[in-house]
Amino acid sequence: MSFTEQFLAEAGTILAKLDAAAIDKCVEALAATRARGGRLFVLGVGGSASNAAHAVNDFRKIAGIETYSPTDNVSELTARTNDEGWETVFVEWLKGSRLKAADAILVFSVGGGDLERNVSPNLVRAVQYAKQVGATVCGIVGRDGGYTAKVADACVIVPTVNAAHVTPHAEAFQAVVWHLFVTHPALKAAATKWESTVETKKAA
Repeated sequence: MSFTEQFLAEAGTILAKLDAAAIDKCVEALAATRARGGRLFVLGVGGSASNAAHAVNDFRKIAGIETYSPTDNVSELTARTNDEGWETVFVEWLKGSRLKAADAILVFSVGGGDLERNVSPNLVRAVQYAKQVGATVCGIVGRDGGYTAKVADACVIVPTVNAAHVTPHAEAFQAVVWHLFVTHPALKAAATKWESTVETKKAA
């Protein structure tokens, strides 16, 4: 089997092993956030930060949820990193955004954060603060041992099928799962452009 065949086979195995109940629990939590007029904050670092920016668009445009990501403002992110330190960039941003119990955070992360190993401590501090104020915590992560998975109200874990490919699979499947979220009938509030164009042609 070639590397490409192996990688694709791993992706197929992950798809088959994703926990549909955990996905539905996240959808329910996000739908409840929208219903009560809460906002959604998507947090991620590295490749997950890029995924967060994309997801903000989809949750706003397709699901109709007021959504933001702190990593979209590079000036504030780097100022806080420079002046206060990396560990507190997200929690201080959430405080400045007046995070409240009606709101939710959605964590994109490979490991979900681990203070003891000093891995993504900024995500851990943000999750701790969200729990403190009573906000809903959801996540899409790639390992079950991280902080997010342990304390989240709802969390989708991307199964590890090859320890050498945890990061690429976790970040790739973040996109698969959040696209499922916004496409789910419980969340989808607006038609996506291409599909609506095709439907219009069929009707004509």
